[in-house]
Amino acid sequence: MKRREFLRGAAAGIFGGLGLTLAACGQPPAVTNPPTAAPAQPTTAGGEAPTAAATTAAPTAQAPAQGSSMPAIEWRMGTSWPISLDTIYGGATVLAERVAELSNGMFKITTFPAGELFPGLEVLQNVSQATVEAGHTALYYYVGLDPAWAFATSLPFGLTAQQQNAWLYHGGGEQAINKLGENFGVICFAAGNTGTQMGGWFRREINTVADLQGLKMRIPGLGAQVMGRIGVVTQTLPGGEIFQALSTGAIDAAEWVGPYDDEKLGLPDATEYYYTPGWWEPGPSLHAVFNLDAWNKLPKEYQNFIRVAAWESNMNMLAKYDALNNDALERIVAKGKKLRPYSDEILSAARKAAFELFAEYEGKSAAFKEIFPGWNTFRQKIQRWHQTNELPFNMFVKNNPY
Repeated sequence: MKRREFLRGAAAGIFGGLGLTLAACGQPPAVTNPPTAAPAQPTTAGGEAPTAAATTAAPTAQAPAQGSSMPAIEWRMGTSWPISLDTIYGGATVLAERVAELSNGMFKITTFPAGELFPGLEVLQNVSQATVEAGHTALYYYVGLDPAWAFATSLPFGLTAQQQNAWLYHGGGEQAINKLGENFGVICFAAGNTGTQMGGWFRREINTVADLQGLKMRIPGLGAQVMGRIGVVTQTLPGGEIFQALSTGAIDAAEWVGPYDDEKLGLPDATEYYYTPGWWEPGPSLHAVFNLDAWNKLPKEYQNFIRVAAWESNMNMLAKYDALNNDALERIVAKGKKLRPYSDEILSAARKAAFELFAEYEGKSAAFKEIFPGWNTFRQKIQRWHQTNELPFNMFVKNNPY
C-alpha cells in the first residue's frame, strides 16, 4: 500500500468516530473585534496516537488528484517565528505539508513567518478575527488576554515535555484549552514542543536575587511575571529582534529556546553567560490555532488530517530539538561562553513567587481557577511517578558514565 494512502486511511479510521462537545465557560476576555457570532461547538481530538506518528522530515506536497471528490481549500497560517529558525517554524511547515499530502494536494495551508502578515505576537488575535484561518504560536504570549493561556504552553516549575503531552492527551488538557478557546472563536492542537528550555543569556554573572534587581530581560508569559516579582524588568520581543536588543545593551538578558535556536539567532555572539535551566518553560508546547468558524466548515476528513498532522508536528519538533541541541551547546561552550546553573537561592525565590502568582490568578480568571486544580493534581502525581523511575535512572547514568 502506498504510504500516502495508508496515512489517509489511518487518519479517517482513527478519528472518524471521536467527538467531544465542549461548553463555553465564563465571560470572554477582551479581544479586539471578537467574532460577532457564537461559534459552533468544536470537535476535539482524543488521546490515542494516530498511525501517522512522527517522522523526521515532511514530504513534498502532492499535486491535486484528478477527479477528486474532495473540495479544493486554501488556507493561510500566520506564525510567531522567523523562517531562519527551521525547527520551530517547522512546526507550521510539517503540519501544512502533511495535510497537503494526506489530501492529495486538495487542502493547502500556506505558512507565513512573523511580520509578513502581522506581528508575530498577534497570531491569536488575527486567527480569532479571521484575518487568517490558521496560526502557529506559543499561546502563553496571550496571557494578557487571559492568564489561563499559559496552561497551553508552560507554567513556571510545571510540566516537562513528556508530562505536558500526557496532560494534553490523557489528562484533560486539550479539552480545557479548547474550552478557553471557544471564548476567542478558536480551536487549538499541540503542534510542537521544544523540551526543557535554557535559562537565558546574561551580560553579567548572576548568583543571588540581589544580582537580578533592575536587570532588563526579554522573557514572555508567566515566567516574565515571576521574574518581575523578584526584581527583573521584563519585556516581550519576537525572536528576530532579540540579538540587536541584547548586543546593543538595550536589554541585559534574554531567553529564547535552547542552544540550536539560540545559535541561529546569534545570541552567543551578543553576550557571555548562558544559564540553565529554563525553570519557566520545562516543557513548552507550541500550538496550531484555527478559526473556529472556518474549522467547523471543513469536511470531517480534513479535520482529521489536521489532527494527524498536528500530532506528527508535535512529536517531530521535540525529537529534532533533542537530536540537535547537544551539538550546538558543545559548539557554544567551545567558543568560551560560560555555562552556569541558576543558584538555589534564585530558584527557590522564583518558585515561591510562581505559586503565589498562581493563587492570585485563581481569584482573577475564571478559566485559570477552573483549570489549575486539575492541572496541579496531575502535576503532583506525574512528578511523583517520574521521580520513582526516571529520576533514579538519570542520576545513575549521570554519576556513572560509561
